[in-house]
Amino acid sequence: MRTARRYLAREIYRSCAVVLVALLGLFTFFALVDDLDNVGKQFTMLALFYLQGLALPTRLYDLLPIGLLIGSILALAGLAQRNELVILRVSGVSGMRLLRMLWVITVPLMAGALLLSEFVTPAAEIRSGEANLLLRGKAGGGRLESGYWFKEPTREGGTRIINIKTLLASGQVAGVTTYEFKPDLELSAMSTAATGVLTNGKLVLNDVVETRIDDSASGALADARPPAQPPAQVTRLPEQQLDTTLSPERLLARVLTPERMSIVTLLDYISYLHNNQLQADRQVVALWRKAVYPFTLLVMITIAAPISFMQTRRGGVGAKVFVGILLGVGFFMLNQLALNVGMLNRWPPWLTALGPNVAAILVAFGALSVMEYRHAVSRAIERRWPWRRAAA
Repeated sequence: MRTARRYLAREIYRSCAVVLVALLGLFTFFALVDDLDNVGKQFTMLALFYLQGLALPTRLYDLLPIGLLIGSILALAGLAQRNELVILRVSGVSGMRLLRMLWVITVPLMAGALLLSEFVTPAAEIRSGEANLLLRGKAGGGRLESGYWFKEPTREGGTRIINIKTLLASGQVAGVTTYEFKPDLELSAMSTAATGVLTNGKLVLNDVVETRIDDSASGALADARPPAQPPAQVTRLPEQQLDTTLSPERLLARVLTPERMSIVTLLDYISYLHNNQLQADRQVVALWRKAVYPFTLLVMITIAAPISFMQTRRGGVGAKVFVGILLGVGFFMLNQLALNVGMLNRWPPWLTALGPNVAAILVAFGALSVMEYRHAVSRAIERRWPWRRAAA
């Protein structure tokens, strides 16, 4: 059985590698063509190729389940057409045992997918975000027309709102506006800064213009009489340091798609959002989907397993392979759609992440069982209703 498993693994790995290279090349080509309009003096062709190279790990992360599905179906269909799977069945390998062999073959791919998900893809996304900031001056993500917004508590028990127009590389920012509120949500100060940098739990601002509102300002305005003290005082500072819970990693987490973060970064960012009473549903769902991602590969190989029971003597191999690929791609699209549907309907995150996978693997198990025991089921029906055999 070890020899048979190695032979199956070699065939499936080779087929999956060919499919993944083809898909990566196709999607990269389309992305290059789509981005050619942005090439100019500031954004050169070399920069475009560099960004597309940084995007390859993310594309591999997205395409790995589909590549495994198509590659496994093609490999198993080829083995069935050459009657090699028939030899395995005649030697005493049942359908469920063959499925267990396929699961064992998938374990190294799951380990590789975990490494890709936790280390390679987040690092490539961070480098890609920094490169986009340097080469294009933007990084996309959750940016509003007014910039990026952050909220955090102050030492006095109040609240600080930070608006950043532009995120730069290495924790540097530009166009920073801060609003400080008292515990009763009364505005106490506002400041603007040309640039800033996050370092060691500090937000160091440069060229600061601070407007601090006096405590008696609201009463003076209510009396409609000239106040004894100015209601607001404007101060210009060359540098100002603020204690902050933000970090360069959390800034980039604000830019990156939650599915592209590592689990450690996601947990840290979810903790930051919860501590500041901000919505974290999207990140929690992404965390569950990251945890379930390796399990998706098992689902894909399970969907491909019924191909091993094809009767090639009856023909129609191409149609059966096409239907198998279509079903797998449909499941993958449904799995992606479940994210948005679950968010809209406020479904539990575990249901959004696990629901499509559990449903697909149950359907695949059912199809595999029917094909495995179809003869026993037919004989049982004939023994119970003999006239059905006569009618046939």
